[in-house]
Amino acid sequence: MLKTKNLVASYGNIQVLHNVNMEVGDKEIVALIGSNGAGKTTMLNAISGHVKLAGQIEYNGVGIHNKKPHTIASMGILQVPEGRHVFPGLTVEQNLAVGTVVYRGIKLTSGNISADIEMIYEIFPRLKERRKQLAWSLSGGEQQMLVIGRAMMGHPKLLMMDEPSMGLAPKIIEEVFDKIVEINKAGTPVLLVEQNAALALEVSNRAYIIERGNITLTGDSKNLIEDDRVREAYLGKVKK
Repeated sequence: MLKTKNLVASYGNIQVLHNVNMEVGDKEIVALIGSNGAGKTTMLNAISGHVKLAGQIEYNGVGIHNKKPHTIASMGILQVPEGRHVFPGLTVEQNLAVGTVVYRGIKLTSGNISADIEMIYEIFPRLKERRKQLAWSLSGGEQQMLVIGRAMMGHPKLLMMDEPSMGLAPKIIEEVFDKIVEINKAGTPVLLVEQNAALALEVSNRAYIIERGNITLTGDSKNLIEDDRVREAYLGKVKK
């Protein structure tokens, strides 16, 4: 579905990604794991068209590395950014409706907005309970559900998620990740950037380890979680 080939990404004169090769299949959750500053968010921003890059990004065989962000989004590649960027002065329902935005004449979805909102409420019943509340008044976990729901309103063909566990209580993290798995099982591939390596490896099919902008290790998640290098660097333990 998605492939990057020798992807190089830079901010100004500072190169962040170095010849990254990565794939996401059409039924997978693929995790991208690394420490702060390793290049994880830059990878998502490069795919979304927000970063200067060289190399190739292919989506279903079509090159998207030279396309504008709104064009990439209209193709179904949608990103849930780090930090839960809700629109605080809008209600839950209004935030969800923003997910159908028309930008420069390109509508992200042709579906029925009311029906799509009800679909989101089925996934996140708590949002239905809060539907008339302003987004600023929601808990951190509820805001995370809201930004995921807002992205789902665009009927993503690939959902990219940046640190969905950040700042959440353990019980809420478990609930959010259960929903991510549920969304994937319903047919949406997920590219997951997550600093909680144990959790990312638990829910994903495959994973890539990124260090200083280089992919240093890749494989099936169930194998990587038993790899001594991964366990020592990211899980805080080494297999005896």
